Amino acid sequence: MRRRLLWILLLLLLGVTVGLIALHGGYDGGSGASFRLPDVSSAMLDVGIIVFVTGMLLTAFRWRLSEVLEAAMLWVVVVAFILVGYTYRTEVREVGERVLAQLMPGYAASRGRVVELSRGRGGEFPITTQVNGARVAMILDTGASAVMLTYDAAKAAGLPLEVLNYSVNLETANGRTRAAPVTIDRLVIGNIVERSVPALVVPSNRLKTNLLGMTFLNRLESWQVKGDRLQLRAYP
Repeated sequence: MRRRLLWILLLLLLGVTVGLIALHGGYDGGSGASFRLPDVSSAMLDVGIIVFVTGMLLTAFRWRLSEVLEAAMLWVVVVAFILVGYTYRTEVREVGERVLAQLMPGYAASRGRVVELSRGRGGEFPITTQVNGARVAMILDTGASAVMLTYDAAKAAGLPLEVLNYSVNLETANGRTRAAPVTIDRLVIGNIVERSVPALVVPSNRLKTNLLGMTFLNRLESWQVKGDRLQLRAYP
């Protein structure tokens, strides 16, 4: 059995040797038709390394070739997976974000200047945003003329609540109220970043949720709803 394995090993090493010599340009196709010594030396060095590593593996596994091959194949698969993942990392990231957007309504899947979101169970489009660095959950509302924030959201975003002037008449689901105009320094959805966005702050208990209205949507190159997907596209 060991002699058979030895012959297999020798044949493998012979094949590797020939392959390495060819890979290194070891054969000169000119009139001399001879091997170049520097290439042969380099190839033999590679073969020596392979022999050493193979010998160590065989010793470690006590000539149990099947286990050696299983371990080698496992590492080949792992390395191949890593190489493929790194090569197609952009595509993998995009697919992963789309899956997250489908599983987690409100999650913004970004692809360059485009952000996509999934419709929620209630039929609306929940959107996770950052307002002045604070995480704020909103709902898309194309009927709202402006981005509308609850008092708590405005407080979390660090807006100057003590100097707000509630001078804008507003009709909400809870009836009529008055809202205070403010300017959001930075509003972020996925890869889309808009600055100096006009918004309205509604007093406590007068608005159930924050609304992403037209003062943000009008700044985009385009926005559209396709089935259960909302697509936002920023200007370049």
